[in-house]
Amino acid sequence: MTGRVAGKVALVMGAGSIGPGWGNGKAIAVRLAQEGARVFAVDQNSDAAAETRALIEADGGECIAHRADATVAEQVRGAVDACMDSLGAIDILVNNIGIGEAGGVVETSEESWDRVFEVNLKTMFLACKFAVPQMQSQGGGSIVNISSLASIRWGGKKLLSYAASKAGMNQMTRVMAVEHAPDKIRVNVILPGLIATPMGLSAPGVTSGLAHEALEEGDPQTSFVPIGHLGSAWDVANAALYLASDEARYVTGIELLVDGGLATTLVARAD
Repeated sequence: MTGRVAGKVALVMGAGSIGPGWGNGKAIAVRLAQEGARVFAVDQNSDAAAETRALIEADGGECIAHRADATVAEQVRGAVDACMDSLGAIDILVNNIGIGEAGGVVETSEESWDRVFEVNLKTMFLACKFAVPQMQSQGGGSIVNISSLASIRWGGKKLLSYAASKAGMNQMTRVMAVEHAPDKIRVNVILPGLIATPMGLSAPGVTSGLAHEALEEGDPQTSFVPIGHLGSAWDVANAALYLASDEARYVTGIELLVDGGLATTLVARAD
């Protein structure tokens, strides 16, 4: 460990995991702590946030677990205020909250559409709304958003609301990157491809359906991905670490694919 984010405070939204194993948010929180960040881990599930804190503390790092429903403005504001009160800064903000629900434009209900956009996009909006003023007052920061390959490619499953909400995250990233460049706030987005996480196991639609059988059988190898295997949460975490660190000081407004080359070869396919 080289202390790539030593002395920085990282607010990680969605820092728990929905099941056993390593989800992206959990891995990102642990990876940032391994490289010296003090982590404020926020999750709707208090047990999941506490598990992330325990892992970080067992490794000698510093972490505060905080429960909040990130779709509720006052709870997000409360999380930001609590992070400032306890750790005194917000240098890094990670937005890693998302759900996926199957359906095309005909099948998707209005309630499902609203729910997916509320969880996937409103949570990012609220976290940035309350964290950006803190970064402005500090003289800068880094925001890392976790989107999806589905935001730019058809993956073989009807996931209209998921894809559209993640595409909105990409555009919010671009707009904020330009708007807040004078504030020295960098804003970037990661587009994971097929990643073997608890979410991938529990919601096959989110993994585009292409590799769910491999995930279910515990086999990381798949011919769908040019590089020959599925990614792990650590691949996403290492990308987030780079974007959060000063190594990426001249990088803002980018969409960083973490997909083993899948975006370059993925073509439309019917179920």
